[in-house]
Amino acid sequence: MIKIGLIGKTNTGKTTFFNAATMGSAEISNYPFATKQPNVGNASTITLCVHKELGILDTPRNSKCIDGWRFIPIELVDLPGLIKGAWEGKGLGNQFLSIAAQSDALLHIVDASGSIDASGKIAEEGTGDPVADIADIEEEVIMWYLKLLEGNYDKISRSIHSSNDIISSITDIFRGIGVKEDHVKYALSVNKLQDVEFDDFNPENRRKFCWSLREVSKPTLIVANKVDLPVATENFKRLREEYKDSIIVPTSADAELTLRRAQARGLIKYLPGDERFEMTDQSSLNDKQKWALNFIRKDVLNEYMRTGVQFAINVAVFKLLRMNAIYPVADPTKMSDRSGNILPDVYLMKAGSTVKDLAADIHTDLAKGLIYAIDARDGLRLPTSYHLKDRDVLSIVSARKKKQN
Repeated sequence: MIKIGLIGKTNTGKTTFFNAATMGSAEISNYPFATKQPNVGNASTITLCVHKELGILDTPRNSKCIDGWRFIPIELVDLPGLIKGAWEGKGLGNQFLSIAAQSDALLHIVDASGSIDASGKIAEEGTGDPVADIADIEEEVIMWYLKLLEGNYDKISRSIHSSNDIISSITDIFRGIGVKEDHVKYALSVNKLQDVEFDDFNPENRRKFCWSLREVSKPTLIVANKVDLPVATENFKRLREEYKDSIIVPTSADAELTLRRAQARGLIKYLPGDERFEMTDQSSLNDKQKWALNFIRKDVLNEYMRTGVQFAINVAVFKLLRMNAIYPVADPTKMSDRSGNILPDVYLMKAGSTVKDLAADIHTDLAKGLIYAIDARDGLRLPTSYHLKDRDVLSIVSARKKKQN
Protein backbone atom coordinates (compact mmCIF):
# COMPACT_ATOMS: atom_id res chain seq x y z
CA MET A 1 0.00 0.00 0.00
CA ILE A 2 1.24 3.48 -0.85
CA LYS A 3 2.35 5.44 2.20
CA ILE A 4 2.23 9.25 2.30
CA GLY A 5 3.80 11.21 5.15
CA LEU A 6 2.62 14.60 6.40
CA ILE A 7 5.51 16.89 7.32
CA GLY A 8 5.77 20.49 8.48
CA LYS A 9 6.17 22.63 11.55
CA THR A 10 3.92 22.14 14.53
CA ASN A 11 0.53 23.93 14.49
CA THR A 12 0.27 24.03 10.70
CA GLY A 13 -2.83 21.80 10.71
CA LYS A 14 -1.16 18.47 9.89
CA THR A 15 -3.30 16.53 12.34
CA THR A 16 -6.49 18.26 11.17
CA PHE A 17 -5.55 17.26 7.61
CA PHE A 18 -4.91 13.70 8.82
CA ASN A 19 -8.26 13.49 10.61
CA ALA A 20 -10.11 14.98 7.64
CA ALA A 21 -8.57 12.46 5.23
CA THR A 22 -8.91 9.39 7.46
CA MET A 23 -11.92 10.36 9.58
CA GLY A 24 -9.64 9.75 12.53
CA SER A 25 -9.75 11.34 15.94
CA ALA A 26 -6.09 12.16 16.60
CA GLU A 27 -5.49 14.93 19.14
CA ILE A 28 -5.67 18.44 17.68
CA SER A 29 -4.08 21.10 19.86
CA ASN A 30 -2.26 24.42 19.54
CA TYR A 31 0.61 23.58 21.86
CA PRO A 32 3.99 22.48 20.42
CA PHE A 33 4.42 18.79 19.61
CA ALA A 34 0.83 17.73 20.27
CA THR A 35 1.74 14.89 17.91
CA LYS A 36 4.40 13.03 19.90
CA GLN A 37 3.85 9.67 18.23
CA PRO A 38 2.99 9.34 14.55
CA ASN A 39 -0.68 8.93 13.74
CA VAL A 40 -1.25 6.24 11.11
CA GLY A 41 -4.53 5.75 9.29
CA ASN A 42 -6.15 4.69 6.05
CA ALA A 43 -7.21 7.35 3.57
CA SER A 44 -8.17 6.99 -0.09
CA THR A 45 -7.02 8.22 -3.42
CA ILE A 46 -9.88 8.65 -5.87
CA THR A 47 -10.10 8.00 -9.59
CA LEU A 48 -12.94 7.59 -12.08
CA CYS A 49 -13.98 3.94 -12.13
CA VAL A 50 -14.00 2.05 -15.46
CA HIS A 51 -17.35 0.34 -14.88
CA LYS A 52 -19.43 3.15 -16.40
CA GLU A 53 -17.20 3.29 -19.45
CA LEU A 54 -17.63 -0.47 -19.89
CA GLY A 55 -21.38 -0.36 -19.24
CA ILE A 56 -21.38 -2.86 -16.38
CA LEU A 57 -22.08 -2.86 -12.66
CA ASP A 58 -19.05 -3.55 -10.48
CA THR A 59 -18.71 -5.40 -7.17
CA PRO A 60 -15.43 -4.12 -5.67
CA ARG A 61 -13.44 -5.98 -3.02
CA ASN A 62 -10.17 -4.15 -2.27
CA SER A 63 -11.64 -0.69 -2.80
CA LYS A 64 -14.99 1.12 -2.89
CA CYS A 65 -16.97 2.53 -5.78
CA ILE A 66 -19.22 5.47 -4.90
CA ASP A 67 -21.16 7.37 -7.56
CA GLY A 68 -18.76 6.13 -10.23
CA TRP A 69 -15.57 6.97 -8.32
CA ARG A 70 -13.09 4.36 -7.09
CA PHE A 71 -11.80 5.00 -3.58
CA ILE A 72 -8.44 3.18 -3.40
CA PRO A 73 -6.90 2.74 0.08
CA ILE A 74 -3.57 4.36 0.90
CA GLU A 75 -1.78 4.84 4.21
CA LEU A 76 -1.40 8.32 5.67
CA VAL A 77 1.10 9.13 8.42
CA ASP A 78 0.96 12.32 10.49
CA LEU A 79 4.55 12.90 11.58
CA PRO A 80 5.69 14.95 14.59
CA GLY A 81 6.31 18.62 13.79
CA LEU A 82 9.84 19.65 12.93
CA ILE A 83 11.99 22.42 14.40
CA LYS A 84 15.38 23.77 13.37
CA GLY A 85 18.07 21.27 14.26
CA ALA A 86 15.77 18.26 13.88
CA TRP A 87 18.42 16.52 11.75
CA GLU A 88 20.70 16.71 14.81
CA GLY A 89 18.02 15.06 16.94
CA LYS A 90 16.45 18.20 18.42
CA GLY A 91 12.77 18.08 19.31
CA LEU A 92 11.35 14.85 17.91
CA GLY A 93 13.70 14.93 14.93
CA ASN A 94 15.09 11.41 15.13
CA GLN A 95 11.61 9.91 15.38
CA PHE A 96 10.39 12.02 12.48
CA LEU A 97 13.26 11.09 10.19
CA SER A 98 13.05 7.38 10.85
CA ILE A 99 9.35 7.33 9.91
CA ALA A 100 9.55 9.77 7.01
CA ALA A 101 12.07 7.36 5.51
CA GLN A 102 9.29 4.82 5.00
CA SER A 103 7.03 7.21 3.06
CA ASP A 104 6.71 7.02 -0.72
CA ALA A 105 5.83 10.72 -0.96
CA LEU A 106 5.49 13.66 1.40
CA LEU A 107 2.86 16.36 1.82
CA HIS A 108 4.51 19.45 3.28
CA ILE A 109 1.78 21.22 5.27
CA VAL A 110 2.40 24.95 5.73
CA ASP A 111 0.26 27.54 7.53
CA ALA A 112 -0.64 29.90 4.69
CA SER A 113 -2.28 32.32 7.13
CA GLY A 114 1.03 33.09 8.83
CA SER A 115 -0.39 32.21 12.26
CA ILE A 116 2.73 30.54 13.63
CA ASP A 117 6.18 31.94 14.38
CA ALA A 118 9.51 30.50 13.26
CA SER A 119 9.48 27.93 16.08
CA GLY A 120 5.95 26.72 15.30
CA LYS A 121 4.25 28.47 18.20
CA ILE A 122 0.87 30.16 17.73
CA ALA A 123 1.28 33.81 16.71
CA GLU A 124 -0.91 36.67 15.56
CA GLU A 125 -2.38 35.96 12.14
CA GLY A 126 -0.22 37.41 9.39
CA THR A 127 2.94 37.78 11.47
CA GLY A 128 4.42 34.42 10.48
CA ASP A 129 6.16 33.73 7.18
CA PRO A 130 5.04 30.55 5.37
CA VAL A 131 7.71 31.04 2.69
CA ALA A 132 10.45 30.89 5.33
CA ASP A 133 8.67 27.99 7.08
CA ILE A 134 8.96 25.87 3.94
CA ALA A 135 12.65 26.71 3.58
CA ASP A 136 13.28 25.77 7.23
CA ILE A 137 11.71 22.33 6.87
CA GLU A 138 13.35 21.62 3.52
CA GLU A 139 16.72 22.49 5.06
CA GLU A 140 16.12 19.92 7.81
CA VAL A 141 15.32 17.17 5.33
CA ILE A 142 18.33 18.02 3.15
CA MET A 143 20.61 18.00 6.19
CA TRP A 144 19.26 14.57 7.07
CA TYR A 145 20.44 13.29 3.67
CA LEU A 146 23.74 15.14 3.96
CA LYS A 147 24.36 13.70 7.42
CA LEU A 148 23.91 10.18 6.03
CA LEU A 149 26.29 10.88 3.16
CA GLU A 150 29.06 12.50 5.17
CA GLY A 151 28.72 10.14 8.12
CA ASN A 152 29.38 7.22 5.78
CA TYR A 153 31.85 8.92 3.46
CA ASP A 154 34.76 6.61 4.20
CA LYS A 155 32.58 3.52 3.89
CA ILE A 156 31.26 4.65 0.50
CA SER A 157 34.76 5.49 -0.68
CA ARG A 158 36.10 2.04 0.28
CA SER A 159 33.18 0.35 -1.44
CA ILE A 160 33.76 2.31 -4.63
CA HIS A 161 37.46 1.43 -4.67
CA SER A 162 36.70 -2.27 -4.29
CA SER A 163 33.68 -2.51 -6.60
CA ASN A 164 34.32 0.39 -8.98
CA ASP A 165 30.57 1.07 -8.79
CA ILE A 166 29.69 4.48 -7.37
CA ILE A 167 25.94 4.09 -7.89
CA SER A 168 25.49 0.87 -5.92
CA SER A 169 27.96 2.02 -3.25
CA ILE A 170 25.98 5.19 -2.53
CA THR A 171 22.63 3.42 -2.86
CA ASP A 172 23.59 0.89 -0.18
CA ILE A 173 23.90 3.71 2.37
CA PHE A 174 20.58 5.33 1.47
CA ARG A 175 18.61 2.18 0.71
CA GLY A 176 17.05 2.18 4.19
CA ILE A 177 15.23 5.44 3.44
CA GLY A 178 13.79 4.30 0.13
CA VAL A 179 16.54 5.44 -2.22
CA LYS A 180 17.01 3.33 -5.35
CA GLU A 181 19.85 3.09 -7.84
CA ASP A 182 18.00 5.11 -10.47
CA HIS A 183 17.58 7.91 -7.88
CA VAL A 184 21.33 8.01 -7.28
CA LYS A 185 22.01 7.88 -11.01
CA TYR A 186 19.66 10.83 -11.56
CA ALA A 187 21.25 12.91 -8.76
CA LEU A 188 24.73 12.31 -10.15
CA SER A 189 23.64 13.12 -13.70
CA VAL A 190 21.68 16.31 -12.96
CA ASN A 191 24.67 17.68 -11.05
CA LYS A 192 27.19 16.53 -13.69
CA LEU A 193 29.03 14.34 -11.20
CA GLN A 194 29.14 11.09 -13.20
CA ASP A 195 32.78 11.60 -14.16
CA VAL A 196 33.93 13.19 -10.90
CA GLU A 197 35.81 10.99 -8.44
CA PHE A 198 33.73 10.54 -5.28
CA ASP A 199 36.72 11.48 -3.13
CA ASP A 200 36.85 14.78 -5.03
CA PHE A 201 33.28 15.84 -4.19
CA ASN A 202 33.54 19.26 -2.55
CA PRO A 203 31.00 20.52 0.05
CA GLU A 204 28.92 22.20 -2.65
CA ASN A 205 28.88 19.01 -4.75
CA ARG A 206 27.72 17.00 -1.75
CA ARG A 207 24.93 19.38 -0.84
CA LYS A 208 23.62 19.68 -4.41
CA PHE A 209 23.77 15.91 -4.79
CA CYS A 210 21.75 15.41 -1.58
CA TRP A 211 19.23 18.04 -2.64
CA SER A 212 18.59 16.24 -5.94
CA LEU A 213 18.55 12.83 -4.25
CA ARG A 214 15.97 14.01 -1.71
CA GLU A 215 13.88 15.57 -4.48
CA VAL A 216 13.66 12.41 -6.57
CA SER A 217 13.43 9.82 -3.77
CA LYS A 218 10.88 11.68 -1.60
CA PRO A 219 8.69 13.63 -4.04
CA THR A 220 6.90 16.37 -2.14
CA LEU A 221 3.74 18.39 -2.60
CA ILE A 222 3.35 21.72 -0.79
CA VAL A 223 -0.03 22.05 0.93
CA ALA A 224 -0.93 25.67 1.70
CA ASN A 225 -3.33 25.09 4.59
CA LYS A 226 -5.75 27.52 6.28
CA VAL A 227 -6.48 29.38 3.04
CA ASP A 228 -9.89 30.30 4.43
CA LEU A 229 -8.26 32.83 6.78
CA PRO A 230 -8.02 36.45 5.50
CA VAL A 231 -4.23 36.90 5.26
CA ALA A 232 -3.77 33.56 3.51
CA THR A 233 -4.71 34.80 0.04
CA GLU A 234 -1.70 37.09 -0.23
CA ASN A 235 0.62 34.50 1.31
CA PHE A 236 -0.61 31.89 -1.16
CA LYS A 237 0.39 34.19 -4.03
CA ARG A 238 3.84 34.63 -2.44
CA LEU A 239 4.25 30.87 -2.12
CA ARG A 240 3.45 30.32 -5.78
CA GLU A 241 5.92 33.01 -6.83
CA GLU A 242 8.70 31.71 -4.59
CA TYR A 243 8.22 28.02 -5.40
CA LYS A 244 7.37 28.19 -9.10
CA ASP A 245 8.79 24.73 -9.80
CA SER A 246 6.70 23.06 -7.08
CA ILE A 247 3.08 21.97 -7.04
CA ILE A 248 1.21 23.95 -4.37
CA VAL A 249 -2.33 22.99 -3.40
CA PRO A 250 -4.47 25.45 -1.38
CA THR A 251 -6.42 23.68 1.36
CA SER A 252 -8.68 24.17 4.32
CA ALA A 253 -8.30 20.98 6.33
CA ASP A 254 -10.67 22.37 8.94
CA ALA A 255 -13.39 22.85 6.32
CA GLU A 256 -12.91 19.31 4.99
CA LEU A 257 -13.09 17.86 8.48
CA THR A 258 -16.30 19.79 9.14
CA LEU A 259 -17.86 18.53 5.91
CA ARG A 260 -16.78 14.92 6.49
CA ARG A 261 -18.21 14.89 10.01
CA ALA A 262 -21.45 16.54 8.87
CA GLN A 263 -21.76 13.96 6.10
CA ALA A 264 -21.13 11.11 8.55
CA ARG A 265 -23.98 12.40 10.72
CA GLY A 266 -26.32 12.60 7.74
CA LEU A 267 -26.58 16.41 7.88
CA ILE A 268 -25.24 16.90 4.34
CA LYS A 269 -24.55 14.92 1.18
CA TYR A 270 -20.86 15.20 0.35
CA LEU A 271 -18.08 13.12 -1.19
CA PRO A 272 -14.41 13.92 -0.45
CA GLY A 273 -13.05 16.17 -3.17
CA ASP A 274 -16.46 17.35 -4.36
CA GLU A 275 -16.86 20.98 -5.37
CA ARG A 276 -20.21 21.24 -3.61
CA PHE A 277 -22.39 19.71 -0.93
CA GLU A 278 -26.10 19.54 -0.27
CA MET A 279 -27.83 20.11 3.04
CA THR A 280 -30.19 17.16 3.53
CA ASP A 281 -32.31 18.61 6.34
CA GLN A 282 -31.71 22.21 7.34
CA SER A 283 -34.22 21.92 10.20
CA SER A 284 -31.81 19.58 11.99
CA LEU A 285 -28.99 22.13 11.88
CA ASN A 286 -28.45 24.69 14.62
CA ASP A 287 -27.45 28.29 13.84
CA LYS A 288 -23.74 27.63 14.45
CA GLN A 289 -23.73 24.66 12.08
CA LYS A 290 -25.59 26.63 9.38
CA TRP A 291 -23.11 29.50 9.69
CA ALA A 292 -20.12 27.13 9.41
CA LEU A 293 -21.50 25.34 6.35
CA ASN A 294 -22.43 28.58 4.61
CA PHE A 295 -18.95 29.96 5.35
CA ILE A 296 -17.34 26.88 3.79
CA ARG A 297 -19.54 27.16 0.72
CA LYS A 298 -18.84 30.87 0.25
CA ASP A 299 -15.22 31.31 1.39
CA VAL A 300 -13.72 27.94 0.51
CA LEU A 301 -15.64 26.13 -2.23
CA ASN A 302 -16.67 29.23 -4.17
CA GLU A 303 -13.17 30.68 -3.86
CA TYR A 304 -10.99 27.59 -4.38
CA MET A 305 -13.53 25.09 -5.85
CA ARG A 306 -12.68 22.47 -3.20
CA THR A 307 -11.25 22.12 0.30
CA GLY A 308 -8.08 20.71 -1.29
CA VAL A 309 -7.50 17.79 1.11
CA GLN A 310 -8.58 15.01 -1.24
CA PHE A 311 -7.14 16.84 -4.24
CA ALA A 312 -3.72 17.01 -2.55
CA ILE A 313 -3.75 13.24 -1.96
CA ASN A 314 -4.82 12.54 -5.54
CA VAL A 315 -2.09 14.79 -6.94
CA ALA A 316 0.52 13.09 -4.75
CA VAL A 317 -0.49 9.63 -5.96
CA PHE A 318 -1.17 10.25 -9.64
CA LYS A 319 1.19 13.16 -10.40
CA LEU A 320 4.11 12.92 -7.97
CA LEU A 321 4.27 9.12 -7.78
CA ARG A 322 2.95 8.68 -11.35
CA MET A 323 0.64 5.82 -10.46
CA ASN A 324 -1.80 4.15 -12.85
CA ALA A 325 -5.01 2.39 -11.78
CA ILE A 326 -5.00 -1.17 -13.16
CA TYR A 327 -7.92 -3.62 -12.92
CA PRO A 328 -6.83 -7.31 -13.00
CA VAL A 329 -9.57 -9.88 -13.63
CA ALA A 330 -9.59 -13.68 -13.85
CA ASP A 331 -12.28 -13.90 -16.55
CA PRO A 332 -11.65 -11.33 -19.34
CA THR A 333 -15.08 -11.89 -20.95
CA LYS A 334 -17.09 -11.32 -17.77
CA MET A 335 -14.44 -9.00 -16.29
CA SER A 336 -14.72 -10.84 -13.02
CA ASP A 337 -12.77 -12.89 -10.52
CA ARG A 338 -13.38 -16.61 -10.02
CA SER A 339 -16.18 -15.86 -7.59
CA GLY A 340 -18.04 -13.71 -10.09
CA ASN A 341 -17.16 -10.33 -8.58
CA ILE A 342 -17.08 -7.74 -11.38
CA LEU A 343 -13.95 -5.55 -11.53
CA PRO A 344 -13.15 -6.70 -7.99
CA ASP A 345 -9.73 -5.13 -7.47
CA VAL A 346 -7.72 -2.15 -8.56
CA TYR A 347 -3.93 -1.96 -8.24
CA LEU A 348 -1.85 1.21 -8.22
CA MET A 349 1.14 0.60 -10.48
CA LYS A 350 3.94 3.08 -11.17
CA ALA A 351 4.27 4.41 -14.72
CA GLY A 352 6.59 2.11 -16.66
CA SER A 353 5.40 -1.03 -14.85
CA THR A 354 4.86 -4.12 -16.98
CA VAL A 355 2.53 -7.12 -17.02
CA LYS A 356 5.28 -8.99 -15.20
CA ASP A 357 5.33 -6.37 -12.43
CA LEU A 358 1.56 -6.62 -12.04
CA ALA A 359 1.69 -10.41 -11.83
CA ALA A 360 4.34 -10.20 -9.11
CA ASP A 361 2.20 -7.72 -7.15
CA ILE A 362 -0.84 -10.01 -7.32
CA HIS A 363 0.97 -13.22 -6.35
CA THR A 364 4.50 -14.57 -6.73
CA ASP A 365 3.18 -17.81 -8.27
CA LEU A 366 1.54 -15.87 -11.08
CA ALA A 367 4.84 -14.17 -11.88
CA LYS A 368 6.78 -17.45 -11.82
CA GLY A 369 4.54 -19.09 -14.39
CA LEU A 370 3.65 -15.95 -16.34
CA ILE A 371 2.90 -16.50 -20.04
CA TYR A 372 1.05 -13.39 -21.22
CA ALA A 373 -1.93 -11.15 -20.42
CA ILE A 374 -5.22 -10.52 -22.17
CA ASP A 375 -6.66 -7.06 -22.67
CA ALA A 376 -10.24 -7.53 -21.44
CA ARG A 377 -11.53 -4.71 -23.64
CA ASP A 378 -10.56 -6.18 -27.01
CA GLY A 379 -9.20 -9.65 -26.27
CA LEU A 380 -5.73 -8.83 -27.54
CA ARG A 381 -2.83 -10.88 -26.20
CA LEU A 382 -0.24 -8.70 -24.45
CA PRO A 383 3.42 -9.71 -23.91
CA THR A 384 4.88 -9.81 -20.40
CA SER A 385 6.90 -6.71 -21.27
CA TYR A 386 3.79 -4.66 -22.11
CA HIS A 387 3.81 -1.32 -20.29
CA LEU A 388 0.64 -0.88 -18.30
CA LYS A 389 -1.59 2.11 -18.98
CA ASP A 390 -4.00 3.85 -16.65
CA ARG A 391 -7.43 2.13 -16.58
CA ASP A 392 -6.17 -1.09 -18.19
CA VAL A 393 -8.38 -4.12 -17.49
CA LEU A 394 -6.22 -7.23 -17.83
CA SER A 395 -6.34 -10.97 -17.24
CA ILE A 396 -3.04 -12.62 -16.34
CA VAL A 397 -2.39 -15.98 -18.02
CA SER A 398 0.04 -18.11 -16.03
CA ALA A 399 1.14 -21.76 -16.13
CA ARG A 400 0.76 -21.88 -12.34
CA LYS A 401 -2.75 -20.48 -12.69
CA LYS A 402 -3.68 -23.13 -15.26
CA LYS A 403 -2.51 -25.94 -12.98
CA GLN A 404 -4.68 -24.59 -10.18
CA ASN A 405 -7.70 -24.66 -12.48
